[in-house]
Amino acid sequence: MNRYERSVVGLLRRVFRSSIPGYLTLLLGLASVGSVFGYASESMYGVAHGINRIAYWHVPIAVVGGIALTVTFLGCVLYLVTATRFWEQLAHASGEIGFVFVTLTLVTGSVWGRVIWNTWWDWSDIRLVTFLFIWFIYAGYLIIYSGAGGSGSVSRLASVYGVVGFITVPISYASTRLWTARLHSPSVGNPETEATITASVLLVSVIAVLSLYVYLLGSRVRVRELSARVDSLKHRTTTETQKPMGDD
Repeated sequence: MNRYERSVVGLLRRVFRSSIPGYLTLLLGLASVGSVFGYASESMYGVAHGINRIAYWHVPIAVVGGIALTVTFLGCVLYLVTATRFWEQLAHASGEIGFVFVTLTLVTGSVWGRVIWNTWWDWSDIRLVTFLFIWFIYAGYLIIYSGAGGSGSVSRLASVYGVVGFITVPISYASTRLWTARLHSPSVGNPETEATITASVLLVSVIAVLSLYVYLLGSRVRVRELSARVDSLKHRTTTETQKPMGDD
């Protein structure tokens, strides 16, 4: 590990061990809930319904889920280049959180769509289908990684998979602009969109979910580092115990 890499890793560890992300998550979470139920518009896509409030968490979870999987991609690349265990732990931890966020995006989107579009799922909608691909790709990443068992070769295989599989993420997020979307029309920079969402409330929720991601990421990385230390101590103890004893 060179000096620059050591500095970056040290900075990230200080952030992860800090209590600030936890407090920010609590404060911003309360602010998000308060603004969604006290200020946000209930009317979207020409429908006035309380279920539209779920959009103020559905969208941030989807956005931050994409960020989490981008961190997984970067962590996999850095691990393959440097072989530093921290990047592998960061990639896997972020992949776990990203997978949970992708799952929540699909669930909340289905609940919201059932009311707004009168359907739980539509196989003709490009955003839904490509996002489901992401779910399967990263389920595979977590399954491969779970079989590593401390093996460097399997960890590298999982990292290669994480790098290659990432291509599905930008494709899905850009899908509504690359192809004609049946349900999900582009909302950013699109004056013809029917989704009238309160931007200030959405911004608060995005920051709140992002803070939650940082807090969860720090917690998972610390757990993985602790687990690695325990495994190392177990291995050292086993090795020392199995050393041949001298003749009496």
